[in-house]
Amino acid sequence: MADALIAITVLWGFVFIYAVMATMDFGAGFWSMIYFNREKTRATNIANRYLSPTWEVTNTFIVALVVAVYSLFPTAAYTFGTILLIPGSIILLLLALRSAFLVFSNIAIEYKKPLTYISGIAGILIPGLLISVLPITHGAYIDYTNGTANLNLQKLFTSPNEYAFIGFAITSTLFLSSLLLADYSKASHEMEAYNVYMRDGRILGPISLVMAFLIMFTLKKEVPWIYDNMMDDLPLLLFSITFFFIAGIGLYFPSFFQKGVSGMPRLSVIAVTIQYLIASYVYGKAHLPYIIYPNITIESAFTDPNSFRAVFITYIIGFAILFPGFFYFWRLFMNDKKYLRQKS
Repeated sequence: MADALIAITVLWGFVFIYAVMATMDFGAGFWSMIYFNREKTRATNIANRYLSPTWEVTNTFIVALVVAVYSLFPTAAYTFGTILLIPGSIILLLLALRSAFLVFSNIAIEYKKPLTYISGIAGILIPGLLISVLPITHGAYIDYTNGTANLNLQKLFTSPNEYAFIGFAITSTLFLSSLLLADYSKASHEMEAYNVYMRDGRILGPISLVMAFLIMFTLKKEVPWIYDNMMDDLPLLLFSITFFFIAGIGLYFPSFFQKGVSGMPRLSVIAVTIQYLIASYVYGKAHLPYIIYPNITIESAFTDPNSFRAVFITYIIGFAILFPGFFYFWRLFMNDKKYLRQKS
């Protein structure tokens, strides 16, 4: 059991890292589309400047996530491959479409506007589809025929819980990306874009919190076993909400470090990320021991212990090499004054 818990923790860590990075990435593409014709604010320029070096780095983690599922929980991977055939294919198609159009939008200048719009729309649909995997694992939308799992799409897309998850994914994507772009605008001394993204963050923050409460409400009605397990960790959930209010301080209070500037977006980004980390821990713990309820547990789907140890050591070595590179990339990206303050 200990090895299986370590494995699921590694997998959940990949899910969380990808969720946060992809949220910022997809949201930046959407804001680039929204503010495409508002050159005075330079909001689109800021979004594109952030998006350009990060979208390929983000995709590294979805590869790591898929490899982790297949190497650590092969039985679950087989079932996921069956039930996610349609939604998974749509996600891959949208990812390919968005990636291609992001590249071509910087080459085919005469078609930049439609390419930006298509990549922006695809980018906001992907988080909603990705988070759909979570309610699918609750088991209520899976039918078994002769031992084979099949996804009941009609039941899935008539579920309030599914739409609560989708709404949370979209609003969180826009909220967290607006905070990061506000921080990036501030570092770039683009104060008009900064004010635009801070305004968006102030609007979307409360909406994302409402969507989180809607998830809990619909979970109580549709998936009471997860809701009850999450209520066992109610103090942690309440603790996570305190970080939302800390994020609010970063949105509304004057900056302690820069006179005449309203807001501290970096504080808000850190606080919201911690809030999501705590809430995701509570949800993940409540989901145990099931990967897909009620037939697949972490024990029944776990790989051979010797294979796990070999894979785990490989991951440790791989990320010991990669993470310093990611950290250096991020420091360079956020501190290169020539790149931050480019005017075209």
